[in-house]
Amino acid sequence: MVIDGRSESHDNRIRLGMVGGGNDAFIGGVHRIASRLDDKFTLVAGALSSTAEKSQASGAALGLAPDRIYDDFKKMAIREARLKNGIEAVAIVTPNHVHYAAAREFLKRGIHVICDKPLTSTLPDAKKLVKAVESSNALFILTHNYTGYPMIRQARDMILGGELGKIRVVQVEYPQDWLTTHQDIKQAEWRTDPERSGAGGSTGDIGTHAFNLASFVTGLELESLAADLQAFVEGRRVDDNAHVMLRFRGGARGMLWCSQVAPGNENALRLRVYGEKGGLEWAQEDPNYLWHSPFEQPKRLITRQGAGAGEAAARVSRIPPGHPEGYLEGFATIYSEAAAAIMAARRGEPCPEEVIYPTVYDGLKGVQFVDACVRSSARNAAWVKLS
Repeated sequence: MVIDGRSESHDNRIRLGMVGGGNDAFIGGVHRIASRLDDKFTLVAGALSSTAEKSQASGAALGLAPDRIYDDFKKMAIREARLKNGIEAVAIVTPNHVHYAAAREFLKRGIHVICDKPLTSTLPDAKKLVKAVESSNALFILTHNYTGYPMIRQARDMILGGELGKIRVVQVEYPQDWLTTHQDIKQAEWRTDPERSGAGGSTGDIGTHAFNLASFVTGLELESLAADLQAFVEGRRVDDNAHVMLRFRGGARGMLWCSQVAPGNENALRLRVYGEKGGLEWAQEDPNYLWHSPFEQPKRLITRQGAGAGEAAARVSRIPPGHPEGYLEGFATIYSEAAAAIMAARRGEPCPEEVIYPTVYDGLKGVQFVDACVRSSARNAAWVKLS
């Protein structure tokens, strides 16, 4: 039996809508898989494309009820808020410039928002979105999915527990090669358009991931930066490579490199953190392993669910050691953390302390990071503070 586009068996799952993410959108499929992996959500509605025809086709392909497929997100927000069994949460997976307007419509109607990163395409929109979240009784979750990896949780737990001592040096990089030349594909077309992506190219697309990961793991607050941005591909209007020096509060120093023109690199996100007592190293393309180097002791390998891994990693692991967990599972962890927070809100209870997810404030910091990089580079890599 189907009620308002959902099966009775889905009663305990969170009713999810989606804005963007139609048939030809990679990230929409990722979000749908992530939302289903731990069986916490069921997709019941969507405004899946910028055109009515494509939205209807995508919704039909996903098995949505015809009356739950919408031509635009505002109509969807208005109607779903009025339905007895309307959506409880919405995933926003559009190009960056749509994030603020879409999120605002759902937040003001009390619908929880799960939004793809970066938060917005501009800093003014980011600040307005923070105010919209603060004025709403709904939750806002940003999908910096790498924070969901078990060994990233392990690294964070070790650092916050003092195992590295005071942090001195943070090195993070995220090189790719897929924009080494002009690419005639949809993903490249909007990501290299500053009207839709924002002023940052690689800094906004993957630099925000690297910056967020370094901040999440270390707990450090960025104070100022000096950025040298390049657009190596002729005619490109946003950066495709960035070298950024970082100064953190408390004295730690760091460097961030992001590039989408580095041949031989696919998704080579890598983090290294060094403190007075030792160091940690982690690579996204080999995510189930964390190297720990205590000072003047042999380097040791900590594996997911293996000896030396703690509860912080175990609670977001799904399968026994030796079986690979990666990108989709990390994404699913963010959705499951969001589900735990939403379920608590359903019951009128506070979010469990162990639940961790990126918030609108993390998103604001990411947009501030991009803004600072652009301002610094325009001043010949001068040191600038975050807005």
